[in-house]
Amino acid sequence: MGARKREMAERLKEERKQKAVAKLNNVPTSPRKMRLVADLVRGVEVNRALDILKYTKKEASVRLEKLLKSAIANWEKKNEGERKELENGNICITHISVGQGRTLKRIRTAPQGRAARIRKRSNHVTIMLGKKNESEKVTVTEEQ
Repeated sequence: MGARKREMAERLKEERKQKAVAKLNNVPTSPRKMRLVADLVRGVEVNRALDILKYTKKEASVRLEKLLKSAIANWEKKNEGERKELENGNICITHISVGQGRTLKRIRTAPQGRAARIRKRSNHVTIMLGKKNESEKVTVTEEQ
């Protein structure tokens, strides 16, 4: 392995240590409905995101809240000595993505002996947690 490639691999490994990932596959709601809730918590601090999800009325928020708790547990497991970071509000959702999962195709009867197709969509959600950058902290305090 070349020197540059080794350095890049080591840098990526260090970055992965600072982030925690949680995935939820084949959620039986449409991706569009899940994205509405995911947009509410994108880039938000973890404790505030939990509060937002707890008081959102949409069904997708219950599943997303459970996934966020799983990501927090993953982060705590990875960074055992840095519990204060979570309590101080330095951990935020750095990346959240909702992709389309499999689609179940069903048939519903239609008038005059015809059949209509029903598409039951599902989605895949990925959450990534990480530390806030110093520049992000400054811009948030200036806006308020």
